[in-house]
Amino acid sequence: MEIIRLENATKKYKIGEVETLALDNVSLTINEGEFTALVGPSGSGKTTMLQLMGCLDRPNSGVVCINGKDVTRFNANQRADLRLATIGFIFQFFALIPVLNAYENVELPLLLNGLNAKERRTRVMELLDAVGLGDRAKHRPDQMSGGEQQRVAIARALAPRPVMVLADEPTANLDTANGEQAMSIMQRLNE
Repeated sequence: MEIIRLENATKKYKIGEVETLALDNVSLTINEGEFTALVGPSGSGKTTMLQLMGCLDRPNSGVVCINGKDVTRFNANQRADLRLATIGFIFQFFALIPVLNAYENVELPLLLNGLNAKERRTRVMELLDAVGLGDRAKHRPDQMSGGEQQRVAIARALAPRPVMVLADEPTANLDTANGEQAMSIMQRLNE
């Protein structure tokens, strides 16, 4: 089943008089179960492409379909609803909420999706255990290593059982061992 489809997607940014072409007529299809990596040098459009696939931005021209829906003309609220129901995000800088502990960071998308307390607790602890952090549930981000924070971010992205997970340089701020562990967790959970 097709999860993501870009057809001739073009994205330009204009700052003042300077126009930058970030994506030029890009077409791509990603199917369910595929583990896909976008690779290229800095400035090649990887993050822009992820923003289009994650409904965080819209192309200037072309089509973006997510889970069979043409989201190109969705308004901001429709895109937000689709993101909440369909897409998990893992960011380069973790994007954990500093005042929330690991449990609460993972629980947040479940609260937004309306799960009851029992279902939330079961799902959060299942995920924290899966990433090896069940014993760190009450620790805030500033009490965890970078590798632990990234594993919490992975658990949070997976919490609402999204159709897809988009990760923007998920290992860039980790040492080799933690980077390999994060990738291993994502591959294992994709299977």
